Amino acid sequence: MMRYSIRGPHKGPALLATAVALATVAACSGGSPSGSGTSAAAPSGTSSGTSASAAPTSAPPSPTPTPTRTYPLSTAPRTVPAVRDHEAARGPGWKPAAPAGVVVAANSAGLADEGKLLAGELGIPYRGTAAAGPGDVELALGGTGARESYTLTVRDGRVRITGPDEAGVFYGTRTLKQSVKGTGAMPEGVVTDAPAKPQRGLNVDIARKFFTAGWIEDRLREMADLKLNQFGLHFSDDQGFRIASDSHPEIVSAQHLSKAEVRRILALAQSLHITVVPEIDSPGHLGAVLRAHPDLQLRNVQGVPRQGAIDISKPASAQIVDDLLREYSALFPGGWFQVGADEYQALTVRSPSASYPQLATAARQKYGPQAGVQDLAEGWLNDRAAVVRGAGKTAKAWNDGFFRGGVVSADQRIEVEYWTGKEIGARPPAEYLAEGRKVVNLNDEYLYYVLGEPNQFTYPTGRRIYEQWTPLVLRGTTPVPARYDPQILGARFAVWCDLAGAQTPAQVANGIRMPLTALAQKVWDARTPTLTWEQFRTLATQVRG
Repeated sequence: MMRYSIRGPHKGPALLATAVALATVAACSGGSPSGSGTSAAAPSGTSSGTSASAAPTSAPPSPTPTPTRTYPLSTAPRTVPAVRDHEAARGPGWKPAAPAGVVVAANSAGLADEGKLLAGELGIPYRGTAAAGPGDVELALGGTGARESYTLTVRDGRVRITGPDEAGVFYGTRTLKQSVKGTGAMPEGVVTDAPAKPQRGLNVDIARKFFTAGWIEDRLREMADLKLNQFGLHFSDDQGFRIASDSHPEIVSAQHLSKAEVRRILALAQSLHITVVPEIDSPGHLGAVLRAHPDLQLRNVQGVPRQGAIDISKPASAQIVDDLLREYSALFPGGWFQVGADEYQALTVRSPSASYPQLATAARQKYGPQAGVQDLAEGWLNDRAAVVRGAGKTAKAWNDGFFRGGVVSADQRIEVEYWTGKEIGARPPAEYLAEGRKVVNLNDEYLYYVLGEPNQFTYPTGRRIYEQWTPLVLRGTTPVPARYDPQILGARFAVWCDLAGAQTPAQVANGIRMPLTALAQKVWDARTPTLTWEQFRTLATQVRG
């Protein structure tokens, strides 16, 4: 607006026009959120109600200040997953424009990789460890919040992202990136954010269907933008063994990842704060190993082999599996190893002891006269868990490898990965939780993407996950009691390639895109979302591209 000043006596219409102009300035200025705009004062020596002809003419009044622009209260940034809390404020927000750059605060040099990545994504320079200047984005370690939490503050034309660990700050940069991608700006105010669950991720079966290192790396980048932090790699099964081996090269499939490729994948994952969890499933699903070692294959009393099942009564069986567990525990630096334990074919017959007397004999010899084949299988699980524990890992195993009523019980330290309630002697998830076990949700009703849709599997949709599923829904569609929520560590969406030719790698990537996006929302914040599914899908397209 223009400034108005009175430079001498005004009479008649001229004085009226001046008064109107001054009143207009006062009204605009009075709306300033900063309070800097003041209403126009009457000329010096003039009281309210005094006629214009009586106004003194000896000195003009001071100029009226320019009014400050008024901003509406900001709204929360539009991101996937949605932020947990946003404190609104008045202000212009932040846009990536000159002279903005990304800087790292003192004592936060570990955030250099996060800073460089963000600067490249926003198209602004990275200036390293430096004091924040006008328009800058500053990354800083600090605070006492939970792991992976962060605070993002937009104020005075700057952005500051802080967190107690590098992962939290990284997730703050994902929020900033998505908001800018979707709307061009980050709104004024303070975001306080943290995940509901510590384990959030994707599981991919590369044993039945080979996926390249590049394809896996693309999935890791997608996961990172969704604040997912765990990638399960199922690389051994009946159809293939897909990572090079130094201890047993004879078992490796023609199509496989070299160890150099695996290290490249692991380096990318680490930079994106994703832990890769390897899986060597046993004592079932070992067909690729057994093709090179047929003498170890499980055979029934008539000599008929069981597909993929290793004979756990033979010491050589444990030796070869433990060789592999130790080799890949050294290759993968993360804190978990999935040791399988599901679908052991010896336990799917009417009388395991009659069909597999060698297993029954070994069970009694190891665990006493009351032990049976189930106990030998449970002991096998405990022994494999002990091997990876010796390498500094926490063991994970599928829920149908945990049995009730036997002489041997599964070690309490093994994390239960709950996927099904369809096995023989199926146990509802509340049983595992009532035993005090920690559980990860891979509910096959919602989270299993099985190529070719065999055995009544149907491709899951993002909408079903978004509208119906929560981490409490471990089996079928019914949630477990809320009191068990702290024991549910999180969830992963799983791709299984039972009919490997049913989809191309590109089709798989497209098919899992929205289901994985919906899962990301529900493991970050399990509360009922505020957006409808259609609104959520539209938003995901805007902020993810």
